[in-house]
Amino acid sequence: MRTLTSQNHTPGFANPVHDAQHIFRAVLEALARPGTRHPLEATLNPPKPLGASTGVIILALCDELTPIWLDPTLRDSPAVSGWITFHTGARIVENASEALFVIASSPSAAPALGELMRGTDEEPHRSATLIIDAQGSRSTGALIASGPGIAGTLAWDGAGLPSDFLPQWRENRALFPCGVDIILPAETTVLGLPRTTMLIDTDQPSHEQRNA
Repeated sequence: MRTLTSQNHTPGFANPVHDAQHIFRAVLEALARPGTRHPLEATLNPPKPLGASTGVIILALCDELTPIWLDPTLRDSPAVSGWITFHTGARIVENASEALFVIASSPSAAPALGELMRGTDEEPHRSATLIIDAQGSRSTGALIASGPGIAGTLAWDGAGLPSDFLPQWRENRALFPCGVDIILPAETTVLGLPRTTMLIDTDQPSHEQRNA
């Protein structure tokens, strides 16, 4: 068992109720309007290498009932896991398949969607939410998003997604109502990608188009 030190006790929210509610609403709005960025006004200074925007989302969404998986870069920092458990009470798990919240410090550190909890037909909500820190991430290509919450279609550069993401996402979307949802925090904003969103690479025919 790790021992908590003063290093793990860097402050959480200045106004816990107000700040958590604001961040929670921002994340909900991001998932309700996929592909659009929404401001995160609360500020934190969590232990490095955990990003500030990722930190505020963890504090707003996680508690003692939400097991968390950290990628190796984050897990190698006792200060990060100590800070999270101190402020949320959440349990850090060894396997991504056991976590309700999966935290990746960069797109390349994100586990494959097929490794994560996807829920069941009876309990589709028992699925993982993957949070990928998109701070400083570059475009992965010209994507077109469509689906619930999007009026028609929306052009998006895919910043924050792993390079091999689209085939995984097609499989994930086909599992609806099961499947993984994704949250992409950046410097001061958050973007949501719920399991219902269709993504098409404009440089390649979509899976749906090839099978039409």
